[in-house]
Amino acid sequence: MDIQAAQAHALIGTVRYVSEMKLTDDTERGANFIRGYSANEIRIGDDIVRTSCIVTAEQVQPWTPASLDALTLADLEPLLELDPEIVILGTGETQRFPDPALIGAILSRGIGCEVMTTGAACRTYNVLVSESRRVVAALLLQ
Repeated sequence: MDIQAAQAHALIGTVRYVSEMKLTDDTERGANFIRGYSANEIRIGDDIVRTSCIVTAEQVQPWTPASLDALTLADLEPLLELDPEIVILGTGETQRFPDPALIGAILSRGIGCEVMTTGAACRTYNVLVSESRRVVAALLLQ
């Protein structure tokens, strides 16, 4: 045991800490989990997506709007066809809210909707999928 490890051991007594921790619960075998994201791409499992996309536990598909400003009611139809319990809308690096009519179109169908940065949306999506929730992540990179 080196000096630094001995000092750490003395500070924490018999408690041992693991240096690496897996932050995603993969108990949902075969489900799509988001492994990473940046301003230019989203890593879903082993695949890299470089455009706006719709992600569910079962599928990943491209999504037409490139930005929140381009989002229309017609763009919501592919989300709603998936019959989600909740839609998580990732709006890029900054949290921005779409036209209230767009959120209203989702809520009027009894579907929950949360708007957040794309990074927060990715993390929230993973938690909800690990809980076996019917979640759709609608992720914008810009």
